[in-house]
Amino acid sequence: QNPCLIVVVVLIASGLFMFTFESTQFNVEGFVLVLLASFIGGIRWTLTQILLQKAELGLQNPVDTMYHLQPLMFVGLFPLFLYNEELSVPSTSPTPPGLSLCLSEKLFRVSELPSLLHSLLTLSAGGALAFGLGFSEFLLVSKTSSLTLSISGIFKEVCTLLLAAHLMGDEMSVLNWLGFAVCLSGISLHVGLKACRSRGRGAQIPNV
Repeated sequence: QNPCLIVVVVLIASGLFMFTFESTQFNVEGFVLVLLASFIGGIRWTLTQILLQKAELGLQNPVDTMYHLQPLMFVGLFPLFLYNEELSVPSTSPTPPGLSLCLSEKLFRVSELPSLLHSLLTLSAGGALAFGLGFSEFLLVSKTSSLTLSISGIFKEVCTLLLAAHLMGDEMSVLNWLGFAVCLSGISLHVGLKACRSRGRGAQIPNV
């Protein structure tokens, strides 16, 4: 099975490279940051898979996992929020860093009730979507693997690029379409391997 997974990764990686070839201006700093983010994301979801699929930890339920992990994620992201807010506030402003948005008229200093309700509704909708996204990701990792989650994300990116080409009028060369076909073949191979593995497990379970 491991050689097949290697083939899947090689097909998807090479397909994405050809699919996005010459689609944007290359930047070394951005390329390194993207690789670093992918590497850290892979480690994160691999460790999450270990936590979710380890029965003695009792974290098989995605809600339990989110309950224990989301506070740590908040602690890690909150300093970045303060830093970005500090950059957006002029140095002569008396507002403390990180409070400019909260103390603006769009949030807690509104003068009209409809504006406050609109802001709260927008925040609630965004929070609900974020919760649904996190729940679906943890559920997918708990039932399959971090590789399946990564491939699902790649499929989403491929669909986004196709929509950009269709709606924004981006031109795609023959090499780009060939990369698209290679990437889809890798994704299809992974889906086929997962289906065969599931059928094999089902056949080993005796009928009672």
